[in-house]
Amino acid sequence: MTERLNSSEIAFKTVAYILTGIFSLIALYPVVYAFSASISGKMAYEFGEVVLFPRDVNFEVYKYLLNNKTFWLSYINTLFYTTFGTGWSMLISACGAYALSKKKLLFRRQFNLFIVFTMWFSAGMIPTYLNYYNMGVNNRWGFVFAFGVQAFNIILLRSYFETIPAEVDEAATIDGANEFQVFFKIYIPMSTASLITVALFYATNRWNGYFWANLLLRDEADAPLQVAMRRLIEYYSQFADNSPLELPFATDSYMFAILVCSIIPVLIIYPFIQKYFARGTNLGGVKG
Repeated sequence: MTERLNSSEIAFKTVAYILTGIFSLIALYPVVYAFSASISGKMAYEFGEVVLFPRDVNFEVYKYLLNNKTFWLSYINTLFYTTFGTGWSMLISACGAYALSKKKLLFRRQFNLFIVFTMWFSAGMIPTYLNYYNMGVNNRWGFVFAFGVQAFNIILLRSYFETIPAEVDEAATIDGANEFQVFFKIYIPMSTASLITVALFYATNRWNGYFWANLLLRDEADAPLQVAMRRLIEYYSQFADNSPLELPFATDSYMFAILVCSIIPVLIIYPFIQKYFARGTNLGGVKG
């Protein structure tokens, strides 16, 4: 019986590792292909010779890209929106979740219902746009503050805060701690995994934000990377089609180069916080 169980376990793990490896390769392929296409020669790419590894390697496209001031300005804008936007969102979400986790909060059930209600129903795209437009959300700081919070993330943090034993809160209160001290010195240190997980949600959303930024930020100097990518690709496509010069790279290679540069920070940071991701999500989802 033991041998049979061991054989079954070995077979299961073998299949699991094989499937995981296959899925990992599938997920990794677009990134590898994008980099290969960005450094491949123009003729090799246009004739479909690039499948996985680059052909006729050259880095001319990156020289063009790194000398583009618009690209660097948009990169700085994205870092600005991601850094300050994530910090602002975490401050609001954590404070709101802490208050909603307290059973002594007056109208606690109604406040929770109002927040959950926004997850079920929305005003619609046009009313939301008009609301942002009338509020003057057309600059850097306006864009940071206007998109400060998401209901799902408040619920996630609230659910985790509710798992912290009430005795910890009571002991701190008896020792003379006020609500701010309890929040910053007890709840925040005990909620590292969930806080990092929610911060990752916010940061990813800010980094990849395109739709509302494209609609609201009219000044090109305020455009984040995703919006600038689209505009650069459109401009460069027209330039390449009308230019009498023979350029050493394809238009799509330029697009892939921008894509590669845009995901580098995510690839660098994510492995360091990935260990908190699953744990934080599970801890935050214990209670509803």
